[in-house]
Amino acid sequence: MPEPRPSPCPPLTDADWPAEIADLQSGFAGALNVYRTMAHHPALLRAWAPLRQHLVRENALGPERSEVVILRAAHRMGSAYEWAHHVSRARALGFSDARIAALRDRPQGEDALIAHAVDALFDQRRLPPDLEAELAGAIGRKAVIDLLALVGFYSVLGYLLMTYGTPIDDAVAAELAAAPL
Repeated sequence: MPEPRPSPCPPLTDADWPAEIADLQSGFAGALNVYRTMAHHPALLRAWAPLRQHLVRENALGPERSEVVILRAAHRMGSAYEWAHHVSRARALGFSDARIAALRDRPQGEDALIAHAVDALFDQRRLPPDLEAELAGAIGRKAVIDLLALVGFYSVLGYLLMTYGTPIDDAVAAELAAAPL
């Protein structure tokens, strides 16, 4: 079997960080390999920052529902990086390992409704009207729109991560090695 080729876009080191986005290095962008990989395109990373702020920190879903969306999307994409990172984040929010594991299979309650919506986006590229109405009734229309955007946002990240073989950050890899799901 041939050796894997090195990534053309490995996470940038501090020494290689682009000067035009130096102000982003000490924040979210310098903290994770996904954004260190995206830093190969400084203009994209700068444009990404405000959307990330809304979708990750200020969306209408709230932290727990967001993690359900992200974990289901990571599973559907096959993004080991996003799955690992968001297992860690879900645990920090108090999710049980059983609840997290169910998001790869058949979750229960509201998690099932959200997972069904994520699946519809991957399978049908839209929310069917009845599902959109049920979801809006359960979580609110703004949250539905944020769910749509969050799936798209994490799909783009998944494409980037899987195309360039971005490694899981050391702290998250160590955490999951010490406490596997």
